[in-house]
Amino acid sequence: MKSTNNERMLEEKLEEDNERELCSDLCYPLHWFKMLATEMHWSFIYGIVVVNGINQGLGGAVGRVASDYYWKDVQEVQPSESQVYQGITSLPWIIKPLWGLLTDILPVAGYRRRPYLILAGLLGAISMLIIWLEKDLFTMLALLLLTIANAGSAIADVTIDACIAQNSVTHPSLASDMQSLCGLSSSIGGLLGFSISAFLMDAISSQEALGLLSFPSLLVLSVGMVLKEQYAQDFSYCQIHEKLMQANKTMWKTLKCAEVWKPCIFTFASLALSLNIQEGMFYWYTDSSTGPAFSQKNISFNYSIGSIGSLLGVLLYQNSLKDYPFRCILFWTQFLSSILGFLDLVLVLRLNLKLGIEDYIFMVISEAISQMVGRVKWMPILVLSSQLCPIGIEGTFFALLMSIDHVGLLVSSWGGGLMLQLLKVTRTEFGNLWMAILIRNLLRLLPLLLLNLVPKNDQNSMVQSDDYFVSNEAVGAVLSDTNGVDQESLILH
Repeated sequence: MKSTNNERMLEEKLEEDNERELCSDLCYPLHWFKMLATEMHWSFIYGIVVVNGINQGLGGAVGRVASDYYWKDVQEVQPSESQVYQGITSLPWIIKPLWGLLTDILPVAGYRRRPYLILAGLLGAISMLIIWLEKDLFTMLALLLLTIANAGSAIADVTIDACIAQNSVTHPSLASDMQSLCGLSSSIGGLLGFSISAFLMDAISSQEALGLLSFPSLLVLSVGMVLKEQYAQDFSYCQIHEKLMQANKTMWKTLKCAEVWKPCIFTFASLALSLNIQEGMFYWYTDSSTGPAFSQKNISFNYSIGSIGSLLGVLLYQNSLKDYPFRCILFWTQFLSSILGFLDLVLVLRLNLKLGIEDYIFMVISEAISQMVGRVKWMPILVLSSQLCPIGIEGTFFALLMSIDHVGLLVSSWGGGLMLQLLKVTRTEFGNLWMAILIRNLLRLLPLLLLNLVPKNDQNSMVQSDDYFVSNEAVGAVLSDTNGVDQESLILH
């Protein structure tokens, strides 16, 4: 009898322990979020959620679907042309160092960050409203407006990145957590955006759907109004030239360090050699004669599943992979991205039908896995980039590193468009699309030859040497003093 009671008490204790452990697991995201808000400031967290989650995540998702159909159905361009236009609209992301310089050294009305967020919101809202209200836009005018909207997104992104880079330098142990928050916000926002884009495209036109993107831009404007930032007193605009020269000197000095330019070469090659042929695939997806003739709902749902895969990639990285060395993570993700690319080849050759797998199911599975691997690959690149930034010009230098990546994406987009043109992939002809996929997948293996350029460090330690940061303390002091703001005050407590 006594033994039975002891067993019963032991079972009850085990159940209580399991309940506590389950409760702890469920509450972990809240505790993690609260920890970041305590270490930083609620307005900084709000800025990340709005810029990365709502503007880039949700707005970017709706914009991706709407712009694909806008170029295809409204402007009626060829897939290779659409590919080139998509690259042109990304040009503001390539000149991110310019936005970084402005937000680092040129305060407006006494603030370095807030005015640029307000400007970013206005650019996005106004350009999208014009697209919404003006019918029968010329192709070049539509291209200009979409480029201006991207400029707004790029300015908002570089401004928030500047704050993240500052905190990554002073709190290297939280660098991966901050990037995880950005990734989670972006993935969740993308999931919501792709989920509602199908209903939007059914209810309204692609042009009107683009016009709705003015609302996320207005939220970016609100971030500029509430972001906590110390007022820069006694700022002298006469010292702008001196600060530009000092920032330029520090930027190029850092870029010449082997710890910096080597991983930059790898990330550029990794992005540029993965030729983007998404527009060719999109036209094939929606073709009714040779393709599977997916509907707008099918396309949107597929992108939604891709966002779930991206979200799972962030969770996988945050919980299991953030402590692994950079080189290990990038090797496996680069290798897997090449292998997974052959799933597109299976789909285009219709081999999946011979295996008894429907086109739509196969496409959804392929998109989810590919996006998960892509997100896991991107996270350590962001962490590495944030850790390479010198004191005093964190926003500028992080923007420079990101612009190098965007140049790689532009080369990928235009290279993919050129390949589609050379292989004669058009709105109705897809006979050589399989060859474009094969070439893309093989090129993805080439960056593995440059993997030794990536540091062996784990992701929680600084890549730059202590001597380097000591040598740049004077630079940070000069930039801080000329800004009229104490360097520590720029880090949002």
